[in-house]
Amino acid sequence: MQPDNTQHARTMLWRIAQKEISLFFASPVSYLFLGGFLAVVLFMFFWGEAFFARNIADVRPLFNAMPLLLIFLASSLTMRQWSEERRSGTLEHVLTQSTPLWQFVLGKFIGCSLLLLLALLLTLPLPFTVSMLGELDWGPVWAGYLATLLLGMLYLAIGLYASARSDNPIVALLLAVLLCGVFYLVGSNVITSLFGQNISQWLSLVSTSGRFDAISRGMLDARDLLYFVSLTLVFLTLNCWALERGRWSEQRSNTAKRWQWAASLMIVNALALNLWLGQLSALRFDSTAGQQFTLSEASKQQLAQLQEPLLLRGYFSSKTHPLLAPLVPQLSDLLREYEIAGKGRIKLELVDPLSSAEAEKQANQEFGIEPVPFQVADRYQSSIVSSYFNVLVQYGSEYKVLGFRDLIEVKSGGEAELNVQLRNPELDITRTIRSVMQGYQAGGELFAAVNKPLTFTAYLSDSSKLPAQLQQFAADINSVLDKLANEAGDKLQRQTLDPDANGGELAQQLANDYGISPLVTGLLDPNPFYFHLLLGDGEQLVQIPLDDFSADSFERNFSAAVKRFASGYRKTVALVAPAANPYGGGVSFSQLQQYLGDELNVKTEDLSDGSVASDADILLLAAPDKLDDKALFAVDQFLMQGGTVLLASSPYSADFSGRSLNLKTVQSGLADWLAHHGINQQNTLVLDKQSAALPLPVTRDLGGFRVQEVRMLDYPYFIDVRQSGLNTEHPATAGLQQLTLSWASPLSIDSGKNSARKVTELIHSSGRAWLSDSTQVLPPLDHYGELSFTPEGELQSYLLGAVVEGEFSSYFAGKDSPLLAAANEAAADDANEDAAADEPTLNVSSVLSRSPSSARLIVLSSNDFISDTALQLSGAANGVQDIAALQLIANTLDWALDDAALTSIRARGQFNRTLMPMDEGSQQFWEYLNYGLALLLLAGLIVLQRSLQKRRQLAWLKQLAD
Repeated sequence: MQPDNTQHARTMLWRIAQKEISLFFASPVSYLFLGGFLAVVLFMFFWGEAFFARNIADVRPLFNAMPLLLIFLASSLTMRQWSEERRSGTLEHVLTQSTPLWQFVLGKFIGCSLLLLLALLLTLPLPFTVSMLGELDWGPVWAGYLATLLLGMLYLAIGLYASARSDNPIVALLLAVLLCGVFYLVGSNVITSLFGQNISQWLSLVSTSGRFDAISRGMLDARDLLYFVSLTLVFLTLNCWALERGRWSEQRSNTAKRWQWAASLMIVNALALNLWLGQLSALRFDSTAGQQFTLSEASKQQLAQLQEPLLLRGYFSSKTHPLLAPLVPQLSDLLREYEIAGKGRIKLELVDPLSSAEAEKQANQEFGIEPVPFQVADRYQSSIVSSYFNVLVQYGSEYKVLGFRDLIEVKSGGEAELNVQLRNPELDITRTIRSVMQGYQAGGELFAAVNKPLTFTAYLSDSSKLPAQLQQFAADINSVLDKLANEAGDKLQRQTLDPDANGGELAQQLANDYGISPLVTGLLDPNPFYFHLLLGDGEQLVQIPLDDFSADSFERNFSAAVKRFASGYRKTVALVAPAANPYGGGVSFSQLQQYLGDELNVKTEDLSDGSVASDADILLLAAPDKLDDKALFAVDQFLMQGGTVLLASSPYSADFSGRSLNLKTVQSGLADWLAHHGINQQNTLVLDKQSAALPLPVTRDLGGFRVQEVRMLDYPYFIDVRQSGLNTEHPATAGLQQLTLSWASPLSIDSGKNSARKVTELIHSSGRAWLSDSTQVLPPLDHYGELSFTPEGELQSYLLGAVVEGEFSSYFAGKDSPLLAAANEAAADDANEDAAADEPTLNVSSVLSRSPSSARLIVLSSNDFISDTALQLSGAANGVQDIAALQLIANTLDWALDDAALTSIRARGQFNRTLMPMDEGSQQFWEYLNYGLALLLLAGLIVLQRSLQKRRQLAWLKQLAD
């Protein structure tokens, strides 16, 4: 095409597009149309998706309804484009023009696309609003708009084709809705649930909904982009072909044949190109912050250490629970990323055990993998579906199996609202790969490396409450233990307890101390029961998984649990924490121990002997209470040896005994020791207007009838620390989006004493915080039913966590060791009074007075923020387990142990970006503000359009006058 022809084509395209836009805005109906679109979008965002109740700082609610909404939007925009031309007789004028027909088709398409783009631009206030209410990841936002625009353009091409086939706009509308609906529904759960996994994946690849979801979550895949572009070109070509047929009845020209061939070749090439490109997975761009859907460098470095072939095998059933079905392709794609990054060292297999008896037999007998029963329901009946959702990681003779409980995260929005997502699959898989590699290298016999007797405890409900399979499984467990008892000798003891006995007293204790709750056979199973198998040595506890119910599988899982207590390559954390109260109440840290236990050996440390275990790599003190001189000496000397001491402590601690919330003072015994090192904790509490909610029982009086309900009330003692209060340069806090610190006290660092040491401030409250020394942490509710806290003094930011590195001088420098002093007192009582007076006195001191520069002291100024109770309360408001505090501890330990391999991926998750704390009035303000902005934008659009129209009229009149 010559340059002049190209310029002419561009001019014609713009004129045609401009004409269509002018015709659209010529009627007031256009503004009603745009207003209706905005009204539906805002309603779905704030009401349909319950944005504020959902409490996630993203715009997924905006895009969730777009695939369906765009069907009607695009069909309405295109219904009159060609049908009205055909009905009014102007189509013949178009067909007889010298201008190529494709320019008219493309011009109308461009005009409609610009109108679609305008409608999408009117929704931009929503993401900007979210960005002001939380830490919004803009990558998925722009990806979502791109996906919406591509999907809308495809629907517009389909609508134009439908309009070209009829002279009735209503018929064109229905035909367009039908065609677009087919492309949308073919990949929806309604259709895919009728088929197996393989067919479902193919249907998802054909459908617009599956491709749209892939792009809108932030992963720009060339295969998805090509899908939308190629289909759009196909339907535009079909549009030209449909119009050209009007000329054929009078003359069958070469042009008609060329369009017929072009349409056929376009369809064939689009199909071939999609099939060819579908085999490529490297042409992708992850637009999310932190590359959420791309394998991290940490995982690649772990894979580079493989010396033997690693097997990754995904066991996924073709028919599974509807909430798990969308997660299968996501997990499969991630496993393929591992295969590519392994560079030949990883063998990947995706297996449906239900389609192969041999594969299912191997899964059951060799790896102890059993299907999990789920209850599913459709319009006519409910049924039980047993399906697989497991990932096997095998390295040499070592293997581990991840089940759906290990891989998913459930966010509850009510009894009937469950949002199920993959929790952090890369962390889970990489951590498992690392674990099996360490286990393979450790090797050894089962009990050979076990130094302390182990106790196996089975917490089982009465057999009448157990499913039949578990009743037989309980008998198999005893048979296996009888066999292993001979090998273990006196290193293994066992007991069986019923948590439901004595009115459930043990069940309550298990919930308080270890976070153990009843099991169910489905996501919403109403018949819970206990079947928990625990192995412990008096210091740490390991729960044996129930991924199979056979004797062989139990023996394998039991052997794996025993290896957790044996020496290996795992680092050891000595945990000093209050002993669990057998009668309930008190502070427990079972979730912390379980979370850290996935990567480290966590050993409960007793400092009463004045020393820390020799195999401890790091010392963690959680809510220390009344440490005596011996315990303080142990902490001091561990630091002096160049170790790292991580302290989570403050002068106050919450007490939930007596079914009420009270605050008590705590004498940790470390105040003077910290002050010696230039770290001071004030005997006050920090309250912050930027706070999380606390579930509290509220009693309402309904005309003499009192009703008690649990409400989420803003609680200033739950300090909500956002990224502005977290040190983004330090590995311990860099990956965290937010953190809840409960009942924290302010820290101050003496710059004089720490002038030669490196001080890093990790955590700050917001600038709207104040101090209080009152222990009344639950004031009465005001007449609005809210907690009434009155700020005291100046509002400012307070330091809540810090790291001090360098050389420390011992608190006991120049003093006798408390251990030696006690020994000397005992020896003095037994001394011989007749001993020679001139006998020399032997003075022996074991005090290390100075530490090497590798010593580190980390102080987090809260007793309770990592306790089980605090984690449960802080997660209640979001409907999901709050593990940010546990991630902080794990990141800090990794950094202190110079092992930050998993730190960069630990904070990845689906529900880790939440909205800023707001009361109901603030939520209504932001909601109504968006309604007002929508009206303001529409009004501005009306003014702009009238202004442009007036300019065009003046220009036309001037042209006539000339």
